[in-house]
Amino acid sequence: MLFSFAPWVMLLVPLVTSHIFHTSVERVTAANSTKKQYTTHWYNQTLDHFTFTTQKQFRQKYLVNDTFWDSSGGPIFFYTGNEGDIEAFTENSGFMWDIAPEFGAMLVFAEHRYYGESLPFGADPMSKDPLKVGYLSSSQALADYVDLISFLRKTIVGASQSPVITFGGSYGGMLAGWMRTKYPHIVQGAIAASAPIAQFTTPCDAFGRIVTSDFSAAAPNSSCSSAIRASWSALDRVSLLPNTTGLSWLNSNFHLCTSSLLTSATNISTIKSYLTDLWTNLAMMDYPYPTSFLAPLPANPVVAVCQHLSQPYSNDTELLELVFKAVDVYFNYTGQAECLNLMEEDGIGADMWSYQACTEMVMPFCYDGTNDMFEASPWDLAMYTKECQATWGPAAVPQPALANSLYGGRDLASATNIVFSNGLLDPWSSGGVLKSSGTQGGVVAIIIPEGAHHLDLRGSNPADPVSVIQARKQERAYIDKWIKNSNMGKYKKYKANKREISLL
Repeated sequence: MLFSFAPWVMLLVPLVTSHIFHTSVERVTAANSTKKQYTTHWYNQTLDHFTFTTQKQFRQKYLVNDTFWDSSGGPIFFYTGNEGDIEAFTENSGFMWDIAPEFGAMLVFAEHRYYGESLPFGADPMSKDPLKVGYLSSSQALADYVDLISFLRKTIVGASQSPVITFGGSYGGMLAGWMRTKYPHIVQGAIAASAPIAQFTTPCDAFGRIVTSDFSAAAPNSSCSSAIRASWSALDRVSLLPNTTGLSWLNSNFHLCTSSLLTSATNISTIKSYLTDLWTNLAMMDYPYPTSFLAPLPANPVVAVCQHLSQPYSNDTELLELVFKAVDVYFNYTGQAECLNLMEEDGIGADMWSYQACTEMVMPFCYDGTNDMFEASPWDLAMYTKECQATWGPAAVPQPALANSLYGGRDLASATNIVFSNGLLDPWSSGGVLKSSGTQGGVVAIIIPEGAHHLDLRGSNPADPVSVIQARKQERAYIDKWIKNSNMGKYKKYKANKREISLL
């Protein structure tokens, strides 16, 4: 979804920001020149769908392409926007664009409340006032999409009986799946790519183990992941060298920008957080072809960085020089960066995920430093709560069980017409649905062994592995089935009248 680098999300609370949910599009700002053709629209959205305490509305952005639409009731492919600018999702969900012509589908991309330009309280999105920020939740966002879909059906000529298929990747994939489970009368099917709907109860070490597995497989004898594991203590030792000589060495050899210079040994946590996010982002973005939305990256970027990290070294500074060469692949692949900024800020509204992570989207992460390549870090809910409240105020009390109570986690026995796809290179598959329900019309799990984060939702590419090509074929077949079985409009099953029946 969108990025410019993990530290843009670093606030002042390490546990809250160190593994805040990012995906391949979520930190990308709108492109200067748009590749996809669409028109921009605004809907006067209800602020609070669940109480009768306010009549306030806000402008919600959505993008539309009807180039391929069959206006006699063709389907609507609806992207359930997640945490970022909607333009970025539009540009990086090529699968929807690829299949729209064959289905005669209208494409709609809806922006999530409190992100991009869909800001209920304008230029003050980071307010700690619960009367302002408290309306940010997945439940409110789903209700937004219900209202918007209903509005489109009512106001677009030919769309009143159009079947709707939701699409989404990552958190957007969670929303796409939840739209079908919570509002099956509104949407007829869902493609939920890399949607970790069970991350709330998944063992906290599972995520880090998958990242480590990706790096271990990228170089002989797990030399790459071993080097990363060794780098944490090397950073500590170098930072503690006398007379700040180690800090000076790090500032110089990591080419840190003035705003990111390390001035004391305690600052080393900043660079560690940066590196932790960087290795994670690379695992998520481990696509088989070059990409440029998070940062310009080569094909198979994990292999690219491991070419440096798998080299031999004899001391701490030699190891950290290899680490920087690997980092350089990420932040300076084009060679145009002048320095490494550890505290790059995000665009307006994009940091609001930390509020969701501090309230309903509580996803535990932990590392032991032995079975994974990260510095040991336990999951401490009490400390997490303290830091959330320090950032968002006393009302921001994490509710770890809320999402499962609302949506059921992997308990999908009553759900139908949902495809959950997961790539096994993607650490978020740890919280994904990896097994089909086995019931007629029930949930379908599609596994993509060579897939990184929602690779199947991206457009087709000559470098795509066979597994993702096959996954898209399966997804198209299910979409076709859902539309034809929707019994809506032009797809309504023919029913004989009484006279015709009497003649049988």
